[in-house]
Amino acid sequence: MTNPELERTALGLVSPGKGILAADETVPTLTKRFDALAIESTPSSRRDYRQLLLTTPGAAEFVSGVILYDETLRQQSADGSPLVSVCSRLGIVPGIKVDKGAKPLAGSVGERVTEGLDGLRERLVEYRELGARFAKWRAVFDVSDTLPSRTCVAANAHALGRYAALCQEQGLVPIVEPEVLMDGRHTIERCEEVTGNVLHAVFDALFEQGVCLEGMLLKPNMVVPGSRCPIQESVGEVAAATLRCLLRHVPPAVPGVVFLSGGQNDVIATQHLDAINRAAGSKPWKLSFSYGRALQDAALATWQGRPENVAAAQRAFHHRARCNGLAARGAYTDAEEKQARVAAAPSASAEWGDD
Repeated sequence: MTNPELERTALGLVSPGKGILAADETVPTLTKRFDALAIESTPSSRRDYRQLLLTTPGAAEFVSGVILYDETLRQQSADGSPLVSVCSRLGIVPGIKVDKGAKPLAGSVGERVTEGLDGLRERLVEYRELGARFAKWRAVFDVSDTLPSRTCVAANAHALGRYAALCQEQGLVPIVEPEVLMDGRHTIERCEEVTGNVLHAVFDALFEQGVCLEGMLLKPNMVVPGSRCPIQESVGEVAAATLRCLLRHVPPAVPGVVFLSGGQNDVIATQHLDAINRAAGSKPWKLSFSYGRALQDAALATWQGRPENVAAAQRAFHHRARCNGLAARGAYTDAEEKQARVAAAPSASAEWGDD
């Protein structure tokens, strides 16, 4: 059964030249990144950092939505406005991470299953009341000659299906994120095989749970060799393998595919997205980004937790968002990379608290 509101939200999140900022790091994860830069991690400093990203002048031209963590969804900006209201005022759709993380899968050594289904319906009701309009659930799959097992794939696919059905029941667009990890020595061919098997199982589960494909988004990995594989394929080969895998396993009814960066550095992630969009052949879905560190790293390193660095950090974020917006159109070039890097975005907005 279709749902026009869900379909409108899903299509809006993959508007031409726009993608999603993944700013849903848990407190321990963001604290670890802060610690590496000697930034004190407190509710206020985490709020300030997320607000820096969201209020970057011009960012909404390239960022359609933001995935938030529970803490952030409940926080107020420096001027006392709820952060979700700041997002909406800027034209950025607020979303929420709802899974409870990957935990050891009983009976499967070295494999994990994502938990969080218990009480999810009630949490989704609250999140929608707080202003969220979409949600995200991540499942992870380690790769070797024998992994992932059929048990691991089936358990995570089922959880993704239940999550997606519950989201749509409560009027939230589910972002379905099955991530085949790039850690390891596996080849690009092995990654394509595993990614195809995972996507096949996930869409079987979505069908069984009655999920409306037109009212969801897929957030998969790109098909890349393992980070320790001795053969690292070209940008063009990654694009070809990724598109081939999607065409074989992702129904055209899905309105958009928003890739995760999965540990790629920021420039490589942009180059891959651009090559995928430039590649010849059928592309029945919008192909964009939902990057976390590949969008944030330069901004975080520039900010350093210092108020006097806010404007420079926002320029760094604007540059990366702009490059990925171009890549989502297949219009990114090395020249654009260099031009955007030196272009000065406007200084920090009043919503940072200057007023």
